[in-house]
Amino acid sequence: MSKDRPVYVISVAAELVEMHPQTLRLYERKGLIRPKRSAGKTRLYSERDIERLREIRRLTQELGVNLAGVEEIMRLRERIEEMRARIRLEIEHVARVLEQGA
Repeated sequence: MSKDRPVYVISVAAELVEMHPQTLRLYERKGLIRPKRSAGKTRLYSERDIERLREIRRLTQELGVNLAGVEEIMRLRERIEEMRARIRLEIEHVARVLEQGA
C-alpha cells in the first residue's frame, strides 16, 4: 500500500495520532496538513499525513514549538528533501557521463 493513499477519515486519523478532530481541522487551515477529499468532500488522510501529524505533535508537545515554528520547520524540511532529490539526480547524471567517457 502506498503511503500517499488516502484511507483514514478524520475521526480515525485523530485517534491514530491522539489528537482531537478539531485540531486536525486547525492544522489544515494553517496549511500544516493537506488531506485529500473524497467525492463527497470527506477529508481522507494517508499514512504520510499520519506521520506528519505525529511529527507536528512531537514538535509542539515534546519540544514546545509553536505552530509558526512548526510551519517553518516543515517548510525547511521539504526544501531539504527537494535539494536532496536534485543532488541525487545530478550525481546520477554525472555517473552516466563518466561511464560513457570511460
